Amino acid sequence: MTKTLKTILILAGIGLVLLFGYTIARNLFRPARYLKFAEWMRDPQAHTEWAIKSGERCGEAPFAMPSDGLVGFIWGDSFRIGHSHQGIDIFGGTEPGLTPVYAAYDGYLSRLESWKSSLIIRIPDDPLQPGRQIWTYYTHMADQNGNSFISSEFPTGTSEVFVKAGTLLGYQGNYSGTPNHPVGVHLHFSVVKDDGSGSFLNELDKTNTLDPSPYFGLPLNSQTNSDIVPVCSSTEQP
Repeated sequence: MTKTLKTILILAGIGLVLLFGYTIARNLFRPARYLKFAEWMRDPQAHTEWAIKSGERCGEAPFAMPSDGLVGFIWGDSFRIGHSHQGIDIFGGTEPGLTPVYAAYDGYLSRLESWKSSLIIRIPDDPLQPGRQIWTYYTHMADQNGNSFISSEFPTGTSEVFVKAGTLLGYQGNYSGTPNHPVGVHLHFSVVKDDGSGSFLNELDKTNTLDPSPYFGLPLNSQTNSDIVPVCSSTEQP
């Protein structure tokens, strides 16, 4: 065996050990929120106190809750190496197509031609930073095969239709973007930055999104919340 090959094998071995260690550590030290999420998915009716309510506002926060259910994942959660969650996931605890989704704030709605399960709403004047334009993104509103649950008022190709907060947008679904590979039934919602030219940045990159915590008045940043399921009515949970 050559010296080069030995070096490659040693480095590969170190890499495997580090990956294995990371996986073990991630599972041993998962935030307590993850355990509550697992309980919710097993039996939502047993934990209704963990659910947010659509239309609800927390204190003086500008955004209304866009859907009913458990906020299972929040901004910055990590599911795998190199991944950081760009928004919040609200799990309704129902079958696909049953839990309504509403606009969280007034704005101008668009739906690209290729979007089966997604909408985006332009907010010209950020309520937390006047003069800045932001966007709110809603997705997973289709069944596992991509059959849309979005309201018929907003067909593909819709552009710049004004909607008020509380407008029905559609229903929670489980479309992952790949047919027959469903995710859990939920709404993914994120606050997306403007590109400076009047359009939105790529939502898949967390650096292109904003911490939704101040918009909802809830602890929705994983850097500061590992234990609490975010709800308006309580800051302490068992």
